[in-house]
Amino acid sequence: MQNETVIAGFGGQGVLFTGKVMAYAGLESGQNVTWLPSYGPEMRGGTANCTVVISDSEIGSPQVMNPRAAIVMNQPSLEKYEELIAPDGYLVVNTTMVNRKVKRDDIHAIELPGTELAEELGDKRLTNVVMLGALAAKADFLELRSVEKGIAKSLSEGKQSLFELNLKALKTGADYVK
Repeated sequence: MQNETVIAGFGGQGVLFTGKVMAYAGLESGQNVTWLPSYGPEMRGGTANCTVVISDSEIGSPQVMNPRAAIVMNQPSLEKYEELIAPDGYLVVNTTMVNRKVKRDDIHAIELPGTELAEELGDKRLTNVVMLGALAAKADFLELRSVEKGIAKSLSEGKQSLFELNLKALKTGADYVK
């Protein structure tokens, strides 16, 4: 089965890192994976998104029209991707940065104050991992154990000291939506 996920937000919110973690999680579970980043020319504050496709068979294209899941970190991303989610898909919304509820009732809306939860952990830069934890807890195509391994592989050599804090953020997001 093939599962496509879009992660979207502003530059600096860890969107591309989140996609990389998901891609490594898919590889850790023996799946085929594509990771396609897209971002504006701005370093921080511009738009950023990436698409991750995880499949147990060959992947025809990394481009996705109607993803099965999306993590939206801000209002513009919700506006852009809510209507594109496939029916019965998952939409994870950072309610700290969004001023309305999900309108669709044919998808699984997972709403949580991701930035607030990350700030309680001591660093709002963990918002992306909190949001990923929520998706992994609810979606049937992502396992928390594989995501943990994906975090380990995604952190650069100089950032390995952040591994435990990222695991805590992952667990925080998962526990919030359980």
